[in-house]
Amino acid sequence: MQTIELLYVVFSVTLATAGLSMVGLAVRAYNRTSRRAMFHLSIGFTLIVAAALATTVSAFATRFEQTRMLLSVNYLITTVGYLFVIYSTSFRFA
Repeated sequence: MQTIELLYVVFSVTLATAGLSMVGLAVRAYNRTSRRAMFHLSIGFTLIVAAALATTVSAFATRFEQTRMLLSVNYLITTVGYLFVIYSTSFRFA
């Protein structure tokens, strides 16, 4: 494994760890408060982490040959995740 590939894996694992920590905090807040905003926040972080992990696994599975497709799918899923995060923090819920 080349140095750049190792760094890619390390950064992906770091992102996944931080993201899953935030998912756990959002789920715990939702369980305690039943606020829909926390539910949407946890969905957003879950999608962001899933996109990062799926892209890393797919990149190694395809030997980095379909990078345009991988990045396009990553950006799509990540964008949807960020939309959930924005939605959860921008609107008041009853």
